[in-house]
Amino acid sequence: MEDTEAPSESVHDKMTAYKNMAAEAYKSKPISHWILLLLSSSGMLVAFPASSLLSRLYFSNGGKSKWIISWVSVAGWPIPLFILLPMYFLSSNASPTPLNLKLTLSYIGLGFLSAADNLMYSYAYAYLPASTASLLASTVLVFSAIFGYFIVKNKINLSTINAIVVITAAMVIIALDSDSDRFSYITDTQYALGFMWDILGSALHGLIFALSELVFIKLLQGRSFHVVLEQQVAVSFFAFVFTTIGVVVNNDFHGMSSEAKSFIGGESAYTMVIVWGIVTFQLGVLGSTAVLYLSSTVLAGVLNSIRVPITSIAAVILMHDPMSGFKILSLIVSFWGFMCYIYASYTVSHVSSLSSS
Repeated sequence: MEDTEAPSESVHDKMTAYKNMAAEAYKSKPISHWILLLLSSSGMLVAFPASSLLSRLYFSNGGKSKWIISWVSVAGWPIPLFILLPMYFLSSNASPTPLNLKLTLSYIGLGFLSAADNLMYSYAYAYLPASTASLLASTVLVFSAIFGYFIVKNKINLSTINAIVVITAAMVIIALDSDSDRFSYITDTQYALGFMWDILGSALHGLIFALSELVFIKLLQGRSFHVVLEQQVAVSFFAFVFTTIGVVVNNDFHGMSSEAKSFIGGESAYTMVIVWGIVTFQLGVLGSTAVLYLSSTVLAGVLNSIRVPITSIAAVILMHDPMSGFKILSLIVSFWGFMCYIYASYTVSHVSSLSSS
């Protein structure tokens, strides 16, 4: 007697199953959890694009110092500290993690790398349109996967490899369209430098992700929210120290007053760009930290993929960035690569959860 194949699941059945899964997930958590997750996700989708646009606005309106815009990225390091300190008093499960030599040195090392990373990105925003810089920065997913595989032994499957190839192809498309994307006052050499520093910054950012995960695995016990905040505060503090030294050595603090006077919009506009740049960057980092803790790396990946087109579209509308057909194609191809990466991350996490259960 021949075996009969089971009928394939219909689209309606799949939609019903997803709906039931969503309902069960919603009921499994209190309403406060979902409110915090919504606020954290909104913070990522609003604060990070705003921070990118403000960095580009600083340069387009007359700002010159790459060190200053790097300093802006870390000057808000006390903001998460103000959230961390009350947790020690209000929560019985939160206590300061004891510092030892290895953990301190890891924070110093990550702080130095973060300071260098911010400086590389500042060169990118000095010479590239915000939409282009944002698209190029999306290669951090590629480098995160590669460094995660070699340093933390994270798994890579065919979907991850496909995402790496697709995102790389999107960056090649942008490089081929540099003539229509370059501002008239930016030279070919400056554009090439901006392109190079953006890619190198993304590579360094991917390395920082992998090393941060290694610190959690080797030196920290558990990944509670206050421990994640502790690492963020410590790394940001040391990045602030290294960047401040660079600003002082370069004598850029003294140049801020003259820079503010010649800034388009005046001194008040200059102050607003600096202050809101500090606030938005830290709010974005806080949002991403909370999303990772409240949900998963998959959702963080989804939100990261969404904020790239948000930044690009906002830059076109608000800052009149050039948007050629090649850049639109690159944006679509990049989004496809993001989806491949997210699917790969979901597959790996799903298989891991099944094997551990």
